[in-house]
Amino acid sequence: MTWIVRAGCSGKFALLLALSACAASITAAQQSPNGSGQHAVVPDAPMAADAHPSFEVATIKPSHPDDTKGGFQVGGHRLLIQNQTVNDLMSFAYAIHQKQIVDGPPWLETQRYDIVGQADVEGYANLRQIQEMLQKLLASRFNLKFHREKRELSIYAITVAKGGPKLTKHTEASNGLPTQSGSPSSGGRRFTNNTISDFALGMQSFLDKPVVDQTGLVGRYDFVLTWTPDDSSTDSPNQAPGLFTAVQEQLGLKLEPIKGQADVYAIDHVEMPSEN
Repeated sequence: MTWIVRAGCSGKFALLLALSACAASITAAQQSPNGSGQHAVVPDAPMAADAHPSFEVATIKPSHPDDTKGGFQVGGHRLLIQNQTVNDLMSFAYAIHQKQIVDGPPWLETQRYDIVGQADVEGYANLRQIQEMLQKLLASRFNLKFHREKRELSIYAITVAKGGPKLTKHTEASNGLPTQSGSPSSGGRRFTNNTISDFALGMQSFLDKPVVDQTGLVGRYDFVLTWTPDDSSTDSPNQAPGLFTAVQEQLGLKLEPIKGQADVYAIDHVEMPSEN
């Protein structure tokens, strides 16, 4: 399996990939000949669901200062990370907004790294396993130590709007991961098997502050949200509303900027890794 995510602005995409493989361009293929002489697509074997992989080997080097591209590429049990800061890596590994990372040295936001690693377990890892591998890498190679606490931050709170939610409950008997796919530029975003906390996490990739679920809603939902980004050059009278209006009109929820308590990851210790 190969998962590829490229982003000119690193960090923005990390939360989406951590939440759902559908946030990336995904190709799962292994070529093998069939009876007709053509090649059939055969999926790679996944890691065991209960596997807890680590990096068997990992090379970490500072990125070239002129490199403007960045991303994650996962192929089988190999992982390639290009031009990412420690804040980017933490955001991906722990599925948090970068503003939830506090008390770190300034280089966490500026020093970028290229990482090539190979898991110690055969097969392609799922998203949770990739996150676990990165958590272990941050601890072992960057000597990252932190603690979780609550602090007052500028956040966006999701609450239930007047009239109640307009959400369809997810009814499939599945323990699968939530998925989010699409973007405003393609007409909207589809959410499947999402809790409101999953939805909040996905929205953080489009917003400049952490998003906190204050709805009290439980369960998993399927829904589509269509909106026009603030920086869109589209001037059609039929264009979708802005994000905040769309959330209220289409989902029966409210997205409001407030000061509120949010989880933060406070850095106790971190080091630049030795180049190898």
